[in-house]
Amino acid sequence: MRRLRAFRRDQRGVSAIEFAFIAPVLIIMYFSTAELCQAMLAQRKVAHAASAVGDLVAQVSTTTPAGLSDVYSAASSVLSPYSTASLQIRVTSVVTDANDNATVAWSNNKNWSSLGPGSPVTLPANLLGANQSVIMSEAKYSYTSPLNFLFSSALNFDQVFYLRPRLTQTVTCPTC
Repeated sequence: MRRLRAFRRDQRGVSAIEFAFIAPVLIIMYFSTAELCQAMLAQRKVAHAASAVGDLVAQVSTTTPAGLSDVYSAASSVLSPYSTASLQIRVTSVVTDANDNATVAWSNNKNWSSLGPGSPVTLPANLLGANQSVIMSEAKYSYTSPLNFLFSSALNFDQVFYLRPRLTQTVTCPTC
């Protein structure tokens, strides 16, 4: 009986048992936080890539498909170290007429479909006035987590940026 009472009063293993109960919860929280941070970083990099593409195109007066290919390569390097296999980018020059109707002047893409010249485009309200233009840069990305713990399926990120041409009224692309 004396040994049984001594065993009941013994506190030496309490910390180990409490840790055994709490450790799985802490490990799950740690991996969930790490995975969420990676997804947020990927989303931020997609936004930077889309912004950089639009910014680079808006800085020239004329561009070509070869020049746009170089811009897409730069966007892919912004996404590093993430895989660029699911990255889709589209750059479109949107112009308005005297009645504020927005249409596509030209469009070019990487892994995406282009918009046809003359196609109508819906822009945010009050973005452009009559006879103005804007470069619309769009990016789509499907993020697949390497852990698949918190996000079992892919997360899809979409970004759209509108930038006004800097050197001319409209950026042209004669061969797009």
